[in-house]
Formats: sequence, C-alpha cells, structure tokens
Amino acid sequence: MLALVLDDAEMNNLVMVASLRPLAGCVPHAFTVPAEALAFAEARAGDIGIVITDYEMPGMNGVEFIRAVRRIPGLAAVPTVMVTSHDQRSLRREALEAGATDFLTKPADAVEIRARVTNLLALSEAHRAQRDHAAQLAREVAAAVALVEEREREIVSTLMRAAEHRDSDTGDHIARVSAYVGLIAEAMGLSAADIRQISLAATMHDVGKIAVPDAILLKPGALTPEERREMEKHADRGRRILGGSESPVMRLAAEIAGSHHERWDGAGYPHGLKGEAIPQAGRIVAVADVFDALTTERPYKQAWSPERARAFLQENAGSHFDPSVVEAFLSRWTAVQAFLTLGRDDTASATQAA
Repeated sequence: MLALVLDDAEMNNLVMVASLRPLAGCVPHAFTVPAEALAFAEARAGDIGIVITDYEMPGMNGVEFIRAVRRIPGLAAVPTVMVTSHDQRSLRREALEAGATDFLTKPADAVEIRARVTNLLALSEAHRAQRDHAAQLAREVAAAVALVEEREREIVSTLMRAAEHRDSDTGDHIARVSAYVGLIAEAMGLSAADIRQISLAATMHDVGKIAVPDAILLKPGALTPEERREMEKHADRGRRILGGSESPVMRLAAEIAGSHHERWDGAGYPHGLKGEAIPQAGRIVAVADVFDALTTERPYKQAWSPERARAFLQENAGSHFDPSVVEAFLSRWTAVQAFLTLGRDDTASATQAA
C-alpha cells in the first residue's frame, strides 16, 4: 500500500520515509511540490493507503492540499495526516473540516510515526475491504436483477407467441408499439430502468384479444355495435389475464392493458377514466398504439402517411390523448421517421437515433 508524503523540505521527507520503510506492506513516495504530489495521487488513487502532508508550503498549504486530495475519485476517505510545528486549535479545526484524519507535531518521533501510520493503514485496509465487498454485492444484485428480467422477457415472449397465432400482425405491431413507447418514455424523462420496464410491459397491451372470437378479430370490414362492444372487452380481459402477479413488469402490463383505450376527455373504455386518472403508462401506450394503427395497413383500411397520422395526434391532443405525451412523441419525430424508413423492423437502431 502506498504512502504519499509531501513536505517542501527534502530533509523532512527523508526522515519521514526512513520512519515508514520498516512497516510491512507500506511503500512511501515523497514529494516536495504539491502539484506533483496531486498528479501522482490522481494516477495511483487505487493504491494509496495514506496521505501525509506538511502544513507550511509555498503555493499551497497543507489544508488546501488535503481539500484537493479529497476531490480525487477514490481518495475521499483515505486517511490523511497533517504534520505541523503549530499547536493552534484553529488550524487543527480547519484541517479537520478539510478532511484531515490525524496530526503529527514536528519534530515527529519515528516510533510515534510508525504507530499512528500502522493504525491508519489498518483503517484504510478495512475501508478498502468494505468498499470491495459493497462492490461485489452490487455486482451480485445486478446479476440477480438481470436474471429476473431475462426470465420476465421469456415469459412475455411465450405469451406473445400465443397471441400471434390469433393475429398475423400482432408480432410486428407489438414490436413497433414497444419502440414508440421507449421513445416517448425517454422524451418524458423516465429513468433508463423505467424505460426498459414500460417498453417490455407495453408488448402485452393487447393480450386480451386472445379471448376475442376470430369472426370479430379477423373481420375485414367494419364491426357492428355488438361486435364493437365484444372487441372492447379485450382491455379488461387483458388486465385480468396479467393481474395478480408479484412481478412489477406484469403489474405494469396489467395496468397498460386495462387503460390504453381510455381517453383524456373521459370518452374512452373500459371505465371512462379522464385526464390524469388514467395511469401514465396507459396514456403513453395510447399514443404509440394509435399512431401505429393509423400508419399500418389493415384488412379494413389503407395505411395513413406518417404526416397525416402526426396531424391526427396533434388535432386530438387534449381530447383523445394526453397533450404532454403527444408533445413527447413528436419531439422524437426524427427517430420515428428513421424507424419508419428502416421498415420498422429494427427497433434498436430507431431508438439510438433519438
């Protein structure tokens, strides 16, 4: 473990280094210029176990040096000793506030130096071990979370493959909606973890359609009022299919399934929720879902141009859609166009274009 020693007097450095050399595992490096000592500290921060600095030095005193050391990543908690001939309480208080751990008074006795440094190196080693243990725990937690997320993706993939047997467009549709949802969530300032979660959950927004009869789900023409009512049941059915899980993703997916057909003005279904009473995730998926439906050819209609669909979103912001969600979606319009240009089969490239 390295001991960084700083004193503008070369003789003082020689005495300090000679006192430290007998300590097992302690390798002292002495400097007379603060700037050079700081450059060394930045380059070897992970190896430094203790910093020992004089107070009175030209250009930068010991307190200023300690403050500079504390700002170096990895050295915020390294034991730091101030060596001074002064016995002033105000100076010690200032040094403590700057981050000093201990003090040595000139002329320092070699036995005292070794005793204090030995104790502080043990403290430094304990702190390093604790830091390494915390880092290991963080890695293990991250690995466990990644495994859970992978299992959730497998479950979702299996569920969606079942849905694809009912509707040949389902797989492409859910991939596109998921990509649009990711763009919107990013524009609205959601965290990276939340963006991943809502993008995955959004893939299950229409899972309730597996309970819709083929005669209605695959009908090429307009639905009758009775058929429309049966089709609209897919929202609540999806919520029930996905509900009751302990998984945050599945709970979010259930919320989306049950709310992505609600309207901002309260005229939607299944519960006629209005404004912010509609879950945010449902409001986000509503915009993505409708935009994709408009720009995709279906048995009963031709695909709209992206510009026409964009105008529809703008015209219906505040009635059908949450205005803030529409604004977020349109703020990523370049990425949306890139996605459409790519044939809407490369969600990763479109997202990176945002």
